[in-house]
Amino acid sequence: MRPFIVPGIIALFSVIIIYLALQLKLSPAMIVGHSMQPRSFPIFLMVINLILIAVLIWQISKSPPKPIELEGPTTWISVGSFVLFYIITIYLDFFIAISAVMFLLCYSWGEKRVHVAGLVAVSVPLSLFVLFDEVLKIRFPRGLITNWYYG
Repeated sequence: MRPFIVPGIIALFSVIIIYLALQLKLSPAMIVGHSMQPRSFPIFLMVINLILIAVLIWQISKSPPKPIELEGPTTWISVGSFVLFYIITIYLDFFIAISAVMFLLCYSWGEKRVHVAGLVAVSVPLSLFVLFDEVLKIRFPRGLITNWYYG
């Protein structure tokens, strides 16, 4: 019974989304024309989701999955680093958060050379900044570093 919990939760979510989409009013033909109604797309996606869940349940019933071993500390450090990323992004700066998390992930995933992890933690955010700000002309949200750069 335990392997069916996650597919059951996903199926319940899909049914709820279908129900909510059916509550949307139909758009006038003048606006939509001969194309789909706005509620059709989420219903279509959730029906595909339900079909895939049925396939998953069939696969689970044919060959139940083996018990999963507990994850090691690397997984929990990774999860914690994403929480840290959110906190640093909100209170300090997006690029400080990327640098801190990149360094932590590099080190926790096995890179023991601090200078290599530091190089990755500096070069990736810098490359992202140059690509988006200078090449694509997309400005980043304000923070410590971006306030200093944008003036």
